Amino acid sequence: MTAPGPGIGELLDDAIGLYADVPAAAARLRAQRDRLDEPLRVGLVGRVKAGKSTLLNALVGERLAPTDAGECTRVVTWYRNGPIPRVVLHPVSGPPRVLPVRRSDGALRLDLGGTPVADVDRLAVDWPTTALAPMTLVDTPGVASLTESAGARTKAFVATDEVPAPDALVYLTRQLQPEDLGVLNAFRAATGGAALATTTLVVLSRADEAAAGRLDALIAADDLAHRTAEDPALRALGAGVLPVSGLLGLAGRTLRHRDFVALATLADADRADAERMLVSADRFARPEAPVPISAAIRVALLERLGLFGVRLAVALVRGGARSADALADELVTRSGLAELQRLLAVRFVHRAASVRAGTALATVEQVLRATPVPGDQRLWASLERVRLARHDVRELALLGRLAAVDVPLPAALRPVAERMLGGAGPAAADRLGLPPDTPDDELRAAALVELDRWRTLAADPEATRATVDACAVLGRATEGLLAALDGVLTPVGSVAAQPGA
Repeated sequence: MTAPGPGIGELLDDAIGLYADVPAAAARLRAQRDRLDEPLRVGLVGRVKAGKSTLLNALVGERLAPTDAGECTRVVTWYRNGPIPRVVLHPVSGPPRVLPVRRSDGALRLDLGGTPVADVDRLAVDWPTTALAPMTLVDTPGVASLTESAGARTKAFVATDEVPAPDALVYLTRQLQPEDLGVLNAFRAATGGAALATTTLVVLSRADEAAAGRLDALIAADDLAHRTAEDPALRALGAGVLPVSGLLGLAGRTLRHRDFVALATLADADRADAERMLVSADRFARPEAPVPISAAIRVALLERLGLFGVRLAVALVRGGARSADALADELVTRSGLAELQRLLAVRFVHRAASVRAGTALATVEQVLRATPVPGDQRLWASLERVRLARHDVRELALLGRLAAVDVPLPAALRPVAERMLGGAGPAAADRLGLPPDTPDDELRAAALVELDRWRTLAADPEATRATVDACAVLGRATEGLLAALDGVLTPVGSVAAQPGA
């Protein structure tokens, strides 16, 4: 796991010592210190029936989160990587309690063991899977839940500046509403106005249901995502937007051979017979059918893929996906899940050290401002020294501004700057917009061109102060890249440090 880098741990240790006689502040700082060695914490938040649990299952590749309307969907639930399966209930008061781990038909079954929902703070599910190694996923109740207390739990989780709070947010909605913007604004306020674009993704969920489930549904969902991204209120927050069908992605991640055999049978059947069966879910599930697939298998296909998913899978098999693996890959890609996984890696996981460093710096500053104590001038000085040394945090802040409305650079240079700041990936080739196998001498030459670009723009007499400052950050990023290519420094965006440093 990447540590938050030089000075952060020492700064928090000094702050904990200074506030030893202020229990609330010391506890908050200590929790932040303990958090340095944990995976990034990503909250899945959204409206009721937005598909949060289904998307979590798709990301993990297993059916862990309950997707029914049971009591556990009204509780905040953490899913973490662990050596063995374990479920722990954390009550509002009292010690944690281990619950039995039960699976049925390949899915994890959660229950509260008789504890009323109102008495549960959260559930913690440990599960041995590499998908949860780089980040802990937190499933939350719907923010517009019919049960007011359930929605309040989610809003409290998102809007708190205390630990535990999410480092990053995946916000799911079928169509952006004012309440959605309210939750995103609350998250920005809780994180001290940090670069929301680098810690938030808006997912237009259930993309397979766009365009009334026609085969062009995913295209329609993509068009809606582009229009939503241009909403001035959302642009002011700078959050990225993408369409995803969690159900389709989960079907791809968990596709069984018998599912593929049934879908291939449909694809190879008389086209007119198959098309008549696929007119509606009711017709597809009828006891009698012209294709030799039992009603039970057809009902199972509807549950796993939905009618749109079955239609798409049949079309994909006809188009050349003639194996279970090939069909699974197509479903994951077309669902938008693969792109979401890429963005989670680029925006969240690869920047985890910088995100956590920024959070730690903000926490120390908030404590200092809220609770002045004798001798805090020294801690203020240490805070400023560490902040100045953390160029990656300044890169993160600039990246957030570039995605929002108040862009301090010419429009034509915005994508270039985003790329240089790691928006397309952390590697030198990613930052320079070159192929991954580009030789170092070509990377170096391209970096020198970039450095000249930012220096020239900063020297323009008509450049604003904000533009000059942005060019300084970009120039420093390019210099770091050049130094890394020469073997002088670690790569841009990474920090060499011992865990907890």
